[in-house]
Amino acid sequence: MATTGSLQLRRISACLAVFLGLLNILKTGSCDEQVPLILWASEGISLPSQSPPTAGHIVGQQQLASYLEKALNVGPRNVVLFLQDKMSIEDFTMYGGAFGNKQDTAFPNLEGALMSSSSPLVLPAVSWPASNAVIGQLQDQLDTSPLYMDPETLSQLRLNGSSPALLVFRLPYGIGSDLMSAKEILSGNDEVIGQVLSTMKTQSVPYTAIYTALQPSREAASLSMEAGLGGGRSLLQAGGGYREREMERERQRRIKEKAGIYAPVEFKEGEDTCILLWAKGLTVSILRNSVWEDHDLTPSTFGEGVSPKLDGSSCDKSKARLVLNYENVLGHRSFKLIFAMSQRLYKVSARRWFTLDVVELEYDGTKATFNGSRNVYAPAEYSYRCESVTNFRWPLLTPRTSKDPANQWRVFFDDFQIQGFNVTGSNFAYASDCAGFFSPGIWMGLMTSLLMVLVLTYGLHMIMQLRTMDRFDDPKGPAISVPLTE
Repeated sequence: MATTGSLQLRRISACLAVFLGLLNILKTGSCDEQVPLILWASEGISLPSQSPPTAGHIVGQQQLASYLEKALNVGPRNVVLFLQDKMSIEDFTMYGGAFGNKQDTAFPNLEGALMSSSSPLVLPAVSWPASNAVIGQLQDQLDTSPLYMDPETLSQLRLNGSSPALLVFRLPYGIGSDLMSAKEILSGNDEVIGQVLSTMKTQSVPYTAIYTALQPSREAASLSMEAGLGGGRSLLQAGGGYREREMERERQRRIKEKAGIYAPVEFKEGEDTCILLWAKGLTVSILRNSVWEDHDLTPSTFGEGVSPKLDGSSCDKSKARLVLNYENVLGHRSFKLIFAMSQRLYKVSARRWFTLDVVELEYDGTKATFNGSRNVYAPAEYSYRCESVTNFRWPLLTPRTSKDPANQWRVFFDDFQIQGFNVTGSNFAYASDCAGFFSPGIWMGLMTSLLMVLVLTYGLHMIMQLRTMDRFDDPKGPAISVPLTE
C-alpha cells in the first residue's frame, strides 16, 4: 500500500508538470503583434527599389534584415533610427491626414520627408520581435556601435559621409484619458523628427532614416475600432488619395519606365479615367476535337502604340463595364473580352466593396460567361491584383451553368490587376492581393494548437480521475516475541 501511495503522488506530480508546461507553451506561442516600419533616404539620394510584401504578410527578422541590407549596400551608411516605444498602423490612420484634412495631421515632417524621398519603403506589418532586433542588425551591417542622442547633441556632432554612423533617437508613446493626448505625443515626436532631419540637412550629410517601434500600441487599435475609423492597411493617407498609395504609384511608374513595361488599358468617361486594366498576359483557349487551341491577346491589348478598341465600355458610381474588341481570334471574326464590375456598401464591414461579377467572351453572337463575384473582390477604393486568374487549376472564375459555352473555353490572366472605381489619374490605387489567408504556415499553427489542446485535455482528464485511498496501513500490530535462551 505504501508503494501504491507513492505511485499516486508521482502521477499527480507528472500531471501538474504537463499542465504547467502546456500553459507556458500556449503563453509563449501566441501570435506576434505587428508594428510598421518606414525607411527613406535624404533628398536627392536614390535607394534600390524594393517591392513591399503582399497585403497581410508579416515581415519577420530574416526578411527585414534582407530589406535593410539591400538599402545599406547602395544607400548612405549614416543611419538615423527613430525608435518609438509603441506604434501601430492605426496611429497613422487615426492621426495622419486620413480624410483630406492635411492641416490636422500629426505627421507633417514625416510625410514631407517621404514625399521628397525618391524611393521610400513602407512595411505596414513587421513582427515586433524583428523590430526589437533592428538595432543589432544595423550594428552588424554597419560594423559600428549605436549612439543614443537627442536633437540638441546632434547639432554638436560632426558626421562624415565616408564613415558609417548609427544614430538612435528614442521617442515616447502613451495614451492618456482622451484621444488628443496621444495625438499630442505623436505630434511632439514628429517635431523631433523634423529637428533631426533639419540638422542633418544643415550638415549636408546624406543619410538613411528608419522609423519604427519596439511594441505595438494595442490601445490605438482598440480606439480606432471604437471610433469607427476602420482597419485596413492604409498608411499616411492624404486628401485626394492616400499618401502611401501616391508614393507607391510613383515608384511603380518609375520601375515600369526603366524596365520598358507597357502602360495599362485606360477607359475614360469624358476626361477622367474610370477603369484601368493591366496584365502580363491575356490568353484564351478553345477545345476543338479534344485539343486545346490557344490565342495570346496580350500583343493586341498592351504595348507602345497599341490602342485596343473599347466600344461598348461604360462606367458610373455603381457599375463598370470594360469591353476589349478583337478581330480574328481562334477563327472568330468578331471577338470581345468583357469585364463587368459593380460596387455596393456591405453593412457587415461598414465599407464599400467592388466585385468582378462576370468575365464574358462574346463571339459571333454567342456568349461564354464566367462568374467571378465569389473570388474576385476588393475594397472599393483599392485595385484588385492576383498573380493568376483562371477558370482551371485553382479557378477563380467558374462557368455560370454546366451547359454554358464557357465550359469549352479556358481563360488565363497572368499577373492580373484591375480597378473600376475611384480611379485617380492614370495609376492604380493600392492593390488588394488575392493571396489566401490560410497559408500553409497558418494551417501548421492551427494543427499544432489543436494537438496541444488535446494533450492538455488528456492531462486534465488524468487529474480528474485521481482518487485518494480510503484506508491506510495500521502501524500497530502484534509484538514480535523473541525467546531468550541461556
